[in-house]
Amino acid sequence: MQDLKIALIGATGKAGIYILKALLAQQFKVKTLIRNPEKLQIHHASLEIVIGDVKDAETVHALIEGCDIVVSALGMGQPASEKTIFTQSTGNIIKAMKAIHLKRYIVITGINVDTPADEKDAKTQFATKWMYDNYPVSTADKQKEHDLLTESDLDWTLIRLPLIMQTEEQTPVGTSLVNCDGEQINASNLARFIIELLGENVFVKQAPFIWNS
Repeated sequence: MQDLKIALIGATGKAGIYILKALLAQQFKVKTLIRNPEKLQIHHASLEIVIGDVKDAETVHALIEGCDIVVSALGMGQPASEKTIFTQSTGNIIKAMKAIHLKRYIVITGINVDTPADEKDAKTQFATKWMYDNYPVSTADKQKEHDLLTESDLDWTLIRLPLIMQTEEQTPVGTSLVNCDGEQINASNLARFIIELLGENVFVKQAPFIWNS
């Protein structure tokens, strides 16, 4: 499995940096797209950096070329990206993966995204409504990202997350396809979950919730 080369988007984010460190620790080769290279203080023989923006289709194609699996931990970023960054990036990624004949795409999002299978409890419904009330454009854009994935022929997994805790602490993780039963996810738990997905054909074309259990 460590022969795989992973294209990683969002490596300088609050989740992405943990995912990057975990991939390198597990001896994966990683090719990552960075807008601001000074933000990434990691140097590693197995790490290749592409400088550019995920909104640029040619840059995304250059990132993905030569890789086996694409992982996106894209957030709004600092300074904040455009509020439609999620559909813009996903559109470019789907196009590039189709051109290069790649299938496996793993991406993170929030618990606000809905799927037809959901049975969200009152707490998760409230959190979803709160996101729409306070961040209507980017929250709607994340829902459209899910719709783009379901319309694609990729083997995608959309991981729906509660509040991300930036900690190396690892605990058991709960998963569900219908509701989020926890309020937090440790970034290190998320990284471990993604690495497990790289080696298993599970949650394909599905959007699991995960949380610290």
